[in-house]
Amino acid sequence: MSKKQCKRKVYRLVDPIAHAMVGAALVDEKTLDKLRLEELSSIDNMVHGRGTVHDWRVLVDVLNVCEMMGKNGIGPEVLRVCAVAQEELHQAALRYEKTKRMGLTGTGIRAVRELYQWHDLQRQAIPRKTFEDYIIKTHNYIRSNAQQVTHIE
Repeated sequence: MSKKQCKRKVYRLVDPIAHAMVGAALVDEKTLDKLRLEELSSIDNMVHGRGTVHDWRVLVDVLNVCEMMGKNGIGPEVLRVCAVAQEELHQAALRYEKTKRMGLTGTGIRAVRELYQWHDLQRQAIPRKTFEDYIIKTHNYIRSNAQQVTHIE
């Protein structure tokens, strides 16, 4: 019989100053480019009628975070665009259920492109930590207010 041994956990050392600087800095270009690429790809697919459920989900996530930021004072002018984009994405989901093809109308294309531009400006105006907090806040709001949130699936 062997003696019990304690298995020590080894944590990676983090420089607290560098960690704070990254959190307080604006979102870096590399991360923004990655997000932009996925979002623009989804918009392009939806515009050309070859959108998937994943593309639709990406646009809905952009809409939700953008709307949450607008309601909390970061670019509140976007709320008008959010309402139009939300209705158009809802209609796209209903059309998908009938035809199994994902696409947007002309109004939807304009609304989603304008929404994307607003969202990109919002992201560039706030620190990375604040942006991450808004993503978490949006996720928690959808989870906790499930009876008030319109779910389209």
